Amino acid sequence: MLDVTLTEQQKDLRRQVREFVRWVPRDLLLEMDADQVRYPREYVREAARRKLLGLRFPPEYGGRGLQWRDEIVALEEVGVLGASLGCLYSLVSIVGDALHHFGTAEQKQKYLAPLISGELCCAEALTEPRGGSDFFGATATATREGDTYVLRGQKRFIVGAEGADIFMVYARTSEDGLSAFIVEREMGIEVEYLYGLMGTRGGGAGRIVFHDTRVPAENLLLGENRGEQIFNQMMIPERMTSAACAVGLGRAALEVALRYSNKRKAFGRRIRQFQGVSFKIADSITTLDAARGLILGAAAAADTAADRLGSTGHTRRLVSEAKKFATDTAWEVVNHAMQIMGGIGYTNIYPIERMLRDARLMMIWTGTNEIMNLIIQHEYYLEVLAETGEGRALDLDAQEAGATDEKIYE
Repeated sequence: MLDVTLTEQQKDLRRQVREFVRWVPRDLLLEMDADQVRYPREYVREAARRKLLGLRFPPEYGGRGLQWRDEIVALEEVGVLGASLGCLYSLVSIVGDALHHFGTAEQKQKYLAPLISGELCCAEALTEPRGGSDFFGATATATREGDTYVLRGQKRFIVGAEGADIFMVYARTSEDGLSAFIVEREMGIEVEYLYGLMGTRGGGAGRIVFHDTRVPAENLLLGENRGEQIFNQMMIPERMTSAACAVGLGRAALEVALRYSNKRKAFGRRIRQFQGVSFKIADSITTLDAARGLILGAAAAADTAADRLGSTGHTRRLVSEAKKFATDTAWEVVNHAMQIMGGIGYTNIYPIERMLRDARLMMIWTGTNEIMNLIIQHEYYLEVLAETGEGRALDLDAQEAGATDEKIYE
């Protein structure tokens, strides 16, 4: 994040996360990208050992009681490791958010505390084979039978399908209502397919199936048919973590290309001295800083909304803007980095090609950037059209503003 915005506490947190990032073995990154490691449980446990998981959650469950304005500092640092490790780090923040806001005291003790301590690993099950962006068209069902729910259906593209211990699952409990459950793997989750991904590898992404999976009614979150309320809140951690990690990935690519441009010579000069290179560096620095500023504003809005159990339209807009702009920026910056490095950037001599493969998914997951556009414009229309007249009547700042007969709208 921008140093000028950081408190001393946040700078200390950044130092701690950087130490953790330096700890991550180089071989782990390479083996995950080669699909030799499907789920790096030890990585999650090490983050927990350093008390870096679940930063926003209460100390009584093992967290630090921090805010989004603190967590985004940590997320950017973890983001330099790539999309897979950034995602696995973020899942405790995402699934934990549902437990923190909507879970019972028993659910928090049983699931939230072990997630933060690294005893359990988690995944989130939203997407279905026939529905990606159309989340509310989900067809997986949960039928009440006594003191259990019977889950039937499937979910796809689930990071942690191979490796996670518990899953937050949305299923249809009425014709027009969804509910959310915490489902343990041992309750009967079957992994029927593991995906071969272009990038973002090593997270055990797969398709899971529920064949009459019996889940205790006590594992229902908030209440039956309350899934929409949970989903709307969950889009904050989904998109905030994506945005901040994307900035970290973009920064990593920029730093690799910048150091290369300071060493590489052509036509007798370091290539950083050529405008074609230096302007790409300047554009990358500027857009990354702009993304950081937008993320910080969204974090401040999310911290305010957190007290009201649910995002306001304004918070929803800012979080969507942050996710869209940061992930678009990461993609652009990684492409700039590859262009600066030329042919060598397209090889596995440098990590830019892996970063580019990782960055591509970020514009798709946690809501495509096209969906972000729908949310952004919708919420802004509501904000502007609901204004109470405190501002200036800008429509009247024209020479012939009084020519009302010329203002025809239909």
